[in-house]
Order: sequence, then C-alpha cells, then structure tokens
Amino acid sequence: MTDRVRRASGGQVVYAELKQRILSLDLPPGRRLFEPELSQQLQVSRTPLREALRLLLAEDLLEQLPTGGMVVRSLSAEEIEELYSVRAVLEGLLAAEAATRITDESAEALKLLVARNQRLVEFADDAMNAGHDFHLKIAEIADHTWAARLHHQIDGQMARYRAFTNQTQSRRTAALQEHEAILEALLTGNPTQARALAEAHVQAARTTALNTIADRLP
Repeated sequence: MTDRVRRASGGQVVYAELKQRILSLDLPPGRRLFEPELSQQLQVSRTPLREALRLLLAEDLLEQLPTGGMVVRSLSAEEIEELYSVRAVLEGLLAAEAATRITDESAEALKLLVARNQRLVEFADDAMNAGHDFHLKIAEIADHTWAARLHHQIDGQMARYRAFTNQTQSRRTAALQEHEAILEALLTGNPTQARALAEAHVQAARTTALNTIADRLP
C-alpha cells in the first residue's frame, strides 16, 4: 500500500483509503472483505482496520453478513431512485438560493468551471469531475447550512453511481448543455428557472444511471 497509509496511525486514514476504493469501484459491489488480506495490503494492524470497517458499515457502504463478515454494498436500482430523487430536490434548492446570492466574483468562478467542462467534455472522467465541481460551487454560493450538510452526505453515497451517468458522449454533451442553462439562470438571477433546470438535470442523470447499470443489477 502507499507510504501515506503506512506512516499514519489510527482508523481514519485506513477508513479514507477503503472508502476511496469502494467509491471508485476498485472494491466492487458484492466483494467480500477479509481482514487478514486487507491488513496485509494496507500494512496496518487489525485495530485501525476494524475501526475503519465500522465507520464504513455505519455509512451503509458495507453490509454485515449473518456469519459476521462484511461485503461491499451492492448496487441497487432502488437506491439510485432514492438518492437521485433527494439529490434533485437539494440541487434545486441550492441553485435557487445561489441565484439570489450570486456575486460578480462567484459568477466568474462558475463561468470558468463551465468553460473547463466545455474543454473536457470528450473525456469521461475529466468531464465528470468538472461537472461535479460546478455543482459544488453552486452549493458554496447558496450558503445554505442544512442543505449543504445533506448535499455532502448524499454526494458521498452517489459517488459509486456518478461514473455511470456520463459514459457516452451524447450524455456528456447533454449534461454540459444543462450546466450552461443552469449557469444562465444563475447569472440572470432567476431562482425559479435555476431550481427547475437543476432538478431536471439530476433527474436526467438518474435515468442514465439506471439504464447504464441495468445489466449489473440482480
């Protein structure tokens, strides 16, 4: 494993490493976790490893087996429906709030993020990250404490599904166009339009995610 993990002590760094592997699907859904194997890979003792596994279990990224072992939580169409439905409402709220709070400085920041998205639209991972940063900036501008907390929680759970939403060029292009429309609504200070466009954008991503992972579901 990395020197960073070897140097660190405590379960938090082990937790961060395992969470990154789960969210990136390096530890795939349904994968059984074996403590001796993970302990050897990460070069850590069982104590911080077990602390990390408990944290991941509490976040519903792992599932406890009746036998006492743990597996990476499976992908689920029901979970996609629920997560994206909640995310759509939150994105709409945050976009509406941002439309009323946007400043010249934050407007320029959003323009730069959309321009970055435009440059990278042909590259799946880069376009995904650029679009994600655009949404995070809107949340920052909105400055809505409780919505931001819930947004952060949902965002972490959705990371496993995000890559499935932009694997085709047609969807990446459509997502970029949706970002451009949201940006225009924000720049013109139109909270009603910003809310509607942000919600529709997440709903379109939900449909794409469901269609893309259909063959991976039980």
